[in-house]
Amino acid sequence: MSLLKLTEVTMNFGGLTALKSFNLELAPGEIVGLSGPNGAGKTTVFNVITGVYEPSHGQIFFMEQEITGMRPDLITKAGIARTFQNIRLFKGLSVMENVLIAHHLHLKANYLAAMLKLPGYRREEREMRERSLALLERVGLADLRDEQAGALPYGMQRRLEIARALATNPKLLLLDEPAAGMNPKEAEDLTAFIKEIQTEFDLTIFLIEHHMDVVMNISELIYVLDYGMTIAGGKPAEVQNNQRVIEAYLGVNEDVED
Repeated sequence: MSLLKLTEVTMNFGGLTALKSFNLELAPGEIVGLSGPNGAGKTTVFNVITGVYEPSHGQIFFMEQEITGMRPDLITKAGIARTFQNIRLFKGLSVMENVLIAHHLHLKANYLAAMLKLPGYRREEREMRERSLALLERVGLADLRDEQAGALPYGMQRRLEIARALATNPKLLLLDEPAAGMNPKEAEDLTAFIKEIQTEFDLTIFLIEHHMDVVMNISELIYVLDYGMTIAGGKPAEVQNNQRVIEAYLGVNEDVED
């Protein structure tokens, strides 16, 4: 059984086709990478999965239920969480508040109960704080829970964004260039961290990564896009040696004859 399935998904913006006939199947527990040059359509894939865009054509299924065009909040509630290439924290709020906000997605108490601080809401709020603190301890940020999120170093902001995504209790975690802006040591540490949370939280992970060395080290399978089309897919070694992938990244010298 596939956890996520995209069938012939196409995304047009006016006369521009950002994604063309994209097919994908993710099995539970996999770590799958999506790579390709800048502008290849990678983030568009994430945006159609998470409901930011409704695809022009094709269907998207999650846990065998169609989610094509569903509202982003409902998709998140169904079990898909994501991070962004450009970190999108509530930078003026504390580290703890950022994670608490994500927990509110599954809050059962209604608005009136929250306003009146009824016992049921107070119990849920206490449980949310306990779970948020546990997540922050897991990502190494518990001691900084009262710090402003925007004041954290870049690498810690990345971890906080992942912690916030985990707070929605996802089954599928989408990571959009998690190693962007990191030096090789930071990227190596983050790769190890992603593998740890994948096992610990029983996640399926689908990640975009422009840098091939990072995606090669973490992914079981890799898809490569170029100009919105899939040009390769398979195990890391197969993709690494694919001539179309090499040409997409390095370009083709048209003056050289075959």
